[in-house]
Amino acid sequence: MEKQSKRIAALDLIKGMSVIGMIIIHTLLIYANVKSQSETVIGSFIVFLGRGTSIFLICMGITFMTSSHQSLKSSIKRSGLLLLAAFFMNFMKFIVPAVLGFAPDHFIQKYGWHGPIEQQYMYLVMLGDILQLAGISLLFVGFIREYVKNKYAILAIGLLIALVSREVSGTIIDYPVINYITDLFFSNDYPAYIYFPVFPWMSFIIIGMFFGKWFLELNHDSKKLFRNMLYVGLVFVAIGAPLVFGFDAYNYNGFYHMGPGGVIYFAGWTLIFLWIIFRLTLKMKENKFTSLLKYCSRNLTSMYMIQWILISWGKGIFGYRQHSIGSVLLLILLYMILTFSVQKLLDLLKKKKPVIVLEQPISVDETVLK
Repeated sequence: MEKQSKRIAALDLIKGMSVIGMIIIHTLLIYANVKSQSETVIGSFIVFLGRGTSIFLICMGITFMTSSHQSLKSSIKRSGLLLLAAFFMNFMKFIVPAVLGFAPDHFIQKYGWHGPIEQQYMYLVMLGDILQLAGISLLFVGFIREYVKNKYAILAIGLLIALVSREVSGTIIDYPVINYITDLFFSNDYPAYIYFPVFPWMSFIIIGMFFGKWFLELNHDSKKLFRNMLYVGLVFVAIGAPLVFGFDAYNYNGFYHMGPGGVIYFAGWTLIFLWIIFRLTLKMKENKFTSLLKYCSRNLTSMYMIQWILISWGKGIFGYRQHSIGSVLLLILLYMILTFSVQKLLDLLKKKKPVIVLEQPISVDETVLK
C-alpha cells in the first residue's frame, strides 16, 4: 500500500514532468527572439513555466528526507560529486564549442565581451547554475538532517535563511577564490554570474525537508501530506502576497535574487501546485506516459546535463535568440528526441561496461532530489 511506502508516487511524476519542462524552457530561452518570448501566448507561457525552479527544489528537500541513504558522509560525498558534475557541464556547454569554433558571436556579445572568448574560459566554467546550488546545499542540509530532529525547527531554519537573504545579498570578500564562494552564497548581480545563490534559494530545499520529515511522522500517508501542503501553501501565499506586491523592492528584486517575501510567496504557490498535481495523479493508472515520466525522474540529473549541453552546442548551428515561435517549437521537438536518444545510449553503455561503485550510483534519486 502507498501509505506504507517511503516513495511518494506523485513526486516521481512531478520530477518527470520537470525534465520535459526544462527542455521546453531552455530551448525557448536560447533560440527564441525577444518578440517570440514576450509577445506570443506560447512564448509567454513557457517563460512563466521557467519560474518553477522552486518546485524542483522543494521536491529535492522532500526526497532528501525520505532517502534510504541517511548518513552525513553520504550527503557530503554526493555534494562533492554534484559540484564536479556542475563544472563538467559548464565545460561541455561553453568551452567545447568555443575551442571547436562554433560559439556564435551574438552569444558572446550578450555579455559585452570585446576581447577573445579565451579570456573568459574561467568565467564560463565557474558560471553558477542550479547544480552548484544543489551541491552546496546538500552539504549544509546533510548537517540539518543529521542534527535537527524537530520538523518545526527545520522549517524555522529555512524561513530564517529567507528572512536574512536580502540583508546578506551582495556580501563579498574581494580575494581570489574566496570571492567566488561568497558569490555562490550571496550574489545579487544581474545579468547573473550566479543564477541561484544559496541565500535565498536553499530555503526552498529546507522547506521541502520540513514536509519530508512530516511525511515520515504521518507514517508515509501521502494524502495527509499533500493536504497539509495545501493548507501551509495558502498561509504562505497570504503572508507573501502583500510583501511582494506592497514592498517589492525589498522582497522581490527580480526572480533570481528575491527577498523573504518572494521566497514565502513562491513557496506557497509551489505547495498549492504540488497538491493540485497530486489530486490529478491520485487515480492515474500506470501507462506508457507515466512510465516515461518515471524514467525521466530516475535520470533527472543526467538528462538535465544532456539537454543543456546539446542546446548550448546547437547555438553554433541554429544561432542564438533569432527564431520565431514556430521554429522554436520544431527545435523543442528536436531536442526532446536528442536528449532521450543520448540518455538511452548512456543506458546501453552502462549495461555493457562494468561500473565500480564506491557507495551508490549517482542518479536523480541520490543526488539532486535527495
